[in-house]
Amino acid sequence: MPITLEKIKAKQVTVGVVGLGYVGLPLSLVFADANVKIIGFDIDLNKIKAIDEGRSYIRHIASDRLKNARSLFHATVDFKQIAQCDAVIICVPTPLDQHLEPDLRYIVDTSEAIAPHLQPHTLVSLESTTWPGTTEEVMKPILEKTSLKLGQDLYLCFSPEREDPGNKSFNTKTIPKLVGGANKESLDLAVALYGLAIEHVVPLSGTRVAECAKLFENIFRSVNIALVNELKIICEAMGIDVWEVIHAAQTKPFGFMPFWPGPGLGGHCIPIDPFYLTWKAKEFGLRTRFIELAGEINRAMPKYVIDKVQDCLNTNGKPLKGSKVLILGLSYKSDIDDMRESPSLKLIELLESKGAIADYYDPYIPVIPPTREHAPLTGRKSEALSNKYDCFILATKHSCFSKEEILSHGVPVVDTRNFLPKCEQVVQA
Repeated sequence: MPITLEKIKAKQVTVGVVGLGYVGLPLSLVFADANVKIIGFDIDLNKIKAIDEGRSYIRHIASDRLKNARSLFHATVDFKQIAQCDAVIICVPTPLDQHLEPDLRYIVDTSEAIAPHLQPHTLVSLESTTWPGTTEEVMKPILEKTSLKLGQDLYLCFSPEREDPGNKSFNTKTIPKLVGGANKESLDLAVALYGLAIEHVVPLSGTRVAECAKLFENIFRSVNIALVNELKIICEAMGIDVWEVIHAAQTKPFGFMPFWPGPGLGGHCIPIDPFYLTWKAKEFGLRTRFIELAGEINRAMPKYVIDKVQDCLNTNGKPLKGSKVLILGLSYKSDIDDMRESPSLKLIELLESKGAIADYYDPYIPVIPPTREHAPLTGRKSEALSNKYDCFILATKHSCFSKEEILSHGVPVVDTRNFLPKCEQVVQA
């Protein structure tokens, strides 16, 4: 039977979620919480096995949620089961290639994988962040290679993911959901479907608006983080505490929003998404100067940190080459186990390229898993804090880190997060 508003309202639908990572898994669970049947699809057999066993592989998602969802949620690598789905939601990565240009291979591969199995009158929703036009210019032609046609028996929309792992104020259910449809019927069905699981759904005029809105959210953050990173360097040269400056500015009750400097950008969104718009703008003969400059500043921050480490070691009569350096925190932000695009990975590589011996300490990530960009680091294990190191780099402000313990080893610390008290042992970076 075709998907209809009546079927959705009665929760007589099966939703397929393709990609069971930091976006797809929590989305599947909020649908299951709403008593909607879910089939999860992934090519990673370890994730399928974990779901079958009711075992969470994402730290901030409790295993009990998976166990409680067993009657409604199962996972598979068999894409033939797409035929059982009334709606298919795609949550796959959209990385950049080595030239900072969009790599849509996962969207293309997924579209080609599901197309042969889509039944007439199926709703397909893309959640992966991408350039404006992807849904209708890239996905739609692939899906229509079958007998299905938009406006006849295929419904298509874009609804950007807004996951923020570890956020204690907002979660998948409570973060407002943007939805743009390729036509009115697609929009109406998508709004109704997401409304089963998400508290507030925001309909938009089209897929391109929804695609652009997600990019704008992350461009806003990237540009402002670059601004405070540049301000940090300027303030240091002037002998001014940038953290005190930001806190002071934050007392203004209007017209100011605080952003904080750090060792570089991490996560799958902010370091990557802005360049999807940069690439698309070139099609119209336009340059995105703010985006490009922000990216340049943010990508330079790990090198700035290494320069600080070198200065710190020189002060203590040691060269960088041959020194042992321990990076505190591998995840890209505090209290999560997500290390995608983490600047700590780049710090390890930069240190080792200069002849240093680099280790890391992170209770949230005991072993470095395989990554696309940092494959040689796969399998490295978290080490313990000890005085065998010549320098610590505080890269992530985990709440489980003890300031007293860090300082007790007598090792000089380059602090990139304003975590430690100001003292002779600590160098701000």
